[in-house]
Amino acid sequence: METSLNVQPAQQQYPRRQSRPSFSHIATLNSNIPEEVNSYFGHSTQEAEPEPMGCIEFIATAASILLFIVTFPISLCLSFKVVQEYERAVIFRLGRLRKGGARGPGIFFILPCIDTYCKVDLRTVSFDVPPQEVLSKDSVTVCVDAVIYYRVREPLAAVVNVNNYSHSTRLLAATTLRNVLGTRNLAEILSEREAISHTMQTALDEATDPWGVKVERVEMKDVRLPLQLQRAMAAEAEAAREARAKVIAAEGEMKASRALKEASDVIAESPAALQLRYLQTLNTISAEKNSTIIFPLPLDIVTPFLKSITNNK
Repeated sequence: METSLNVQPAQQQYPRRQSRPSFSHIATLNSNIPEEVNSYFGHSTQEAEPEPMGCIEFIATAASILLFIVTFPISLCLSFKVVQEYERAVIFRLGRLRKGGARGPGIFFILPCIDTYCKVDLRTVSFDVPPQEVLSKDSVTVCVDAVIYYRVREPLAAVVNVNNYSHSTRLLAATTLRNVLGTRNLAEILSEREAISHTMQTALDEATDPWGVKVERVEMKDVRLPLQLQRAMAAEAEAAREARAKVIAAEGEMKASRALKEASDVIAESPAALQLRYLQTLNTISAEKNSTIIFPLPLDIVTPFLKSITNNK
């Protein structure tokens, strides 16, 4: 019996995969994608190259330079500005941020009528967070206030990325204080202040990093408890102290009784030791300048007289 096999070429059974697109083909496809899609994914084709100066901007710049030349002696007072060592100036020309970053410290030049600038202080600023009423994890209401220390690290981001970095940092600090304390118990709030301050500093530093603000230090100032809770905690602490005092007093009495027992055993072995103890007691009483003297009378001396009286009866 003959069998016939249908053998086809390998290229027909398994067609060849398409070759990978070349770099030029990818560039062609990318150029056909709308600009809105590229800007959505953060790789706009116009971001690398600055936009050229328009006709109106060119005319305004030329007019400003001409005005500076015409009013040359007076324009020097308006065009040259000075910033201190701890300040930086962010300059905008016709609404656009100028190249070169922030100016300062020292003298910088601006064109009249078309340039505006904003000063940014780089020194460390401290502010008090208003007292915040926080509900702790164990449902206890506490009032906590804190102090925040921060400084501007990047002047451009502090001016461009946020409207008012100081006010925004204050509001964020108050919110962060409530959020962090809401996850802690009352005992943790009272005992772990350093850990809570470090957690707040980390959270604030991460949140204010896009604003060019660096949070240097966070400190909790005071934790105010309700009056009833203070009385309850004081009563609890007083009861605990009294219990410890009673335990300590009982332990002292037990040790004293053991010592007295040992002393009585020693005195019982020697009758003269008891007389010496009587004399020592008299010495102690007379040292205090008392007019009353107590003289102990041993029962061994009185016993014969008591027996003679009994026999006579």
